[in-house]
Amino acid sequence: MFNRGNTKSEGVMPTSNINIIGYGTTIKGDIVCEGDIRIDGQVEGLVNTKAKIVVGPEGEITGDLQCNSADILGKVTGIIKVDDILFLKGNAVVKGDVFTKHFEMEPTANFNGRCHMEPAHSEAKPSKHEKSKLKPEETAA
Repeated sequence: MFNRGNTKSEGVMPTSNINIIGYGTTIKGDIVCEGDIRIDGQVEGLVNTKAKIVVGPEGEITGDLQCNSADILGKVTGIIKVDDILFLKGNAVVKGDVFTKHFEMEPTANFNGRCHMEPAHSEAKPSKHEKSKLKPEETAA
């Protein structure tokens, strides 16, 4: 019935892999997926994908987000780590720190936290202002 004899697995994920957590649905636990995910319900836990997360106007996440890009129209309470672009739209409410490469926010959105836009792997380099404070022999190196 479920074709148990077939152990062949395919390593190719369809590009249209979209996951939807509908309005009225509550999930308590972590969500890990490869494709896009849209949340119109409630999630308590980590949401992690290599693609895009969309939190709809009625969506609510209490926990951390990790993704490539995100559009938030609902409410998120937790740490948000986005590899590319984070966009807060409409009446979005975000409470927590944000780590992203690009950040856009509409005037009606609400953000309360810290925003970090430096790549995590980059080394801190002294700014031009800090270099001017150094002694001449320190800048020669």
